[in-house]
Amino acid sequence: MNVPNPDFGTPRVNYTPPHIIQRRVAAWRGLWAETIELTQSEPYEYDFHAPFHLLIAAERSERYEGETCLEGLPKSYQRELSRRMTFVPAGRRFRGWQKPRVLSRVNLFYIDPRGPLLDPELGFDTIELKPQLFFFDPDMWATALKLKAQITAPNAISSRYAEALGAVLCHELIRLNGGAKAPRRTGRQTGLAPWQQKRIADYIETRLDARLTIADMAALVHLSPFHFSRAFKQSFGMPPHRYHMMRRVEAAKTLLNATSTPMTEIALQLGFSEASSLSAGFRRVTGVSPSAYRRVAG
Repeated sequence: MNVPNPDFGTPRVNYTPPHIIQRRVAAWRGLWAETIELTQSEPYEYDFHAPFHLLIAAERSERYEGETCLEGLPKSYQRELSRRMTFVPAGRRFRGWQKPRVLSRVNLFYIDPRGPLLDPELGFDTIELKPQLFFFDPDMWATALKLKAQITAPNAISSRYAEALGAVLCHELIRLNGGAKAPRRTGRQTGLAPWQQKRIADYIETRLDARLTIADMAALVHLSPFHFSRAFKQSFGMPPHRYHMMRRVEAAKTLLNATSTPMTEIALQLGFSEASSLSAGFRRVTGVSPSAYRRVAG
């Protein structure tokens, strides 16, 4: 058994209250697994958001009432969840609550998209897999139960077998996704994939007033901070924080050109501590001060 990826820590679905959940955990290269058993019949909530794919195989689960939300899909109020599977692609938010009808037993499998389960040349990490909620696939179900059995068998032979099953599970996910293939790689890939570029650009655009970290942006597109910084610069032609500043300045130019909003207020709207900080950043990007730009634009 191997330790988790040090860049991201151990992935985990969080349950509230935690004391009603009993966990059995196993970890292999690029793959983590948990068997979750509910020990008390009382309402609970769950939440997951991480740069890992999550496959859930519910052996026993029913609820009197509840709600499940998986980013990209409509909310579900389905009550009979036994022998149902859910797939949460890396970076998607998964949460919900339920008032259980039975003491649930659920298996959770966390897959590192950039891990060693598949040959990097296959480009598993570049495939944008689709979210799936409460489905049943007999082949994937059989593989999941075989993996579940390995949680209780932590030895060298079973580790190799578990990793082989993990690779099969990755191929099953690709099949479930309609057999989608990764973009063909020619030589060493240094930039962000198109879907990664869009996701990170949208993320920055909606957070122009926030302080962004390399770690958070890297996790969003399933890369280590080091590889993210290098790939971002290759794709956007500048480091992430410079791009963020450039987009903030573009937003400031729009406000300066189209409104009479005071400089201090514009600075605060865009996350600057004071007008002088906006002026310094504005001048670095455009070569002129905000006030000079407003005079010319007006």
